[in-house]
Amino acid sequence: MSGNSRASSRRREWWTGAGAAVALLFLSSCGQSPGTSPGEANAAAAPVSVGVVQVGRKSLGRSLTVSSELVPFQETDVYAKESGYVHTLLVDYGSRVHAGQLMAVLEIPELEAQLRQDDAMILNAKDRVARAENERNRVEAQHHALHLQADRLSTVALKQPGLVAQQEVDDAQGRDLAAESAVDSAKSNLEAIRSDLLSTQAKREHDSVLLDYSRITAPFSGVVSQRYANLGMLMQAGTSSSTQAMPLVRLSQDDLFRLVIPVPEGYVRFVKVGDTVEVKVPALNRTLTGKVTRFSVDVKADTRTMHTEVDVPNPDRKLISGMYAEAVLRVEHKDGALAVPLLALNHEGGQVTVYAVDAQSKIESRTVTLGIQTDTDAEIISGLSEGDTIVASDRGGLRVGQKVRPQPINLDQGNGKENALKDN
Repeated sequence: MSGNSRASSRRREWWTGAGAAVALLFLSSCGQSPGTSPGEANAAAAPVSVGVVQVGRKSLGRSLTVSSELVPFQETDVYAKESGYVHTLLVDYGSRVHAGQLMAVLEIPELEAQLRQDDAMILNAKDRVARAENERNRVEAQHHALHLQADRLSTVALKQPGLVAQQEVDDAQGRDLAAESAVDSAKSNLEAIRSDLLSTQAKREHDSVLLDYSRITAPFSGVVSQRYANLGMLMQAGTSSSTQAMPLVRLSQDDLFRLVIPVPEGYVRFVKVGDTVEVKVPALNRTLTGKVTRFSVDVKADTRTMHTEVDVPNPDRKLISGMYAEAVLRVEHKDGALAVPLLALNHEGGQVTVYAVDAQSKIESRTVTLGIQTDTDAEIISGLSEGDTIVASDRGGLRVGQKVRPQPINLDQGNGKENALKDN
């Protein structure tokens, strides 16, 4: 063998020995000695540390947050009943009034003149009634005298026939009947005149009521949010649709507000009258409490929502109409629910599973059925029991049957981080 052949042979033997040494070193570092199978090597490997929590019970709830606008419980434009000029204006922007308080006085010359005319007509009707009563009394007295005369002649004619001519008796009876008819006519005339008096008095009362409308009062307690009139301005009657009537003021009730919540169709079944609602007002940095007072009991076809109203008391008058608010409506709640963190759930197709750690510290997969779900937790209907240990940390490299070293963790639900508990 030549020198080159021997050198090549020695180099091959060196590389073979080096490769064997590297392979032996790699197997040693992996905890696998020569001749050890891969399964035996996995069994000999140290268990992986996993963060676990115990399944427990807690109160779970689900809420619906809807943005809306605060509106006064009542708001109306106050119009004049009769046309007139603004003579006195007692309110302005921001004026607070109570129900029945005088806000303005109108000057209506036509009605004032009409009332004076009504008074004159009433006096005239009363004079006519007095004259008619005197006329009735006169004809009644005349009828009484003629009636007595006719009775006397009739009595004499019956007792002493031939003493009084029958013609004289007939004439007396005729005058008696005529006088009786005159009495009836006088009574009818008196009743007609009395009816005229009553009609005139009713007209005067009607005109007086219309004149009372010249004093415009507040229909309810609240605050003047708009003022449309000024002194001397002609206010058109708000009862006619043919005129462009302008209101005097806009009055808003500000001790109670409405918050309209468009509840989505999926949450309609949870809404009940009397439910407590948390009302957050960012502009005031305040959170108030209201109650569901009424809802429309139907779902709008265009928005698929139900009109729901929450009454929000405003005793200190801090809330202002038009302020933006957020209504937090608790739609579902359960005390003592079996709950697990959402971080522990695995979604595989149509199933939800969790990795549980058994008594031998091995991983097993459990299929669970969920109930109420919040932002951080989910209710377990079936698949787990109270006290079970489940994996709540990263589960990407775990396999069913793998032996692990469970380490309890504390989930900080405020920021979603996991805080490991230190081993004692």
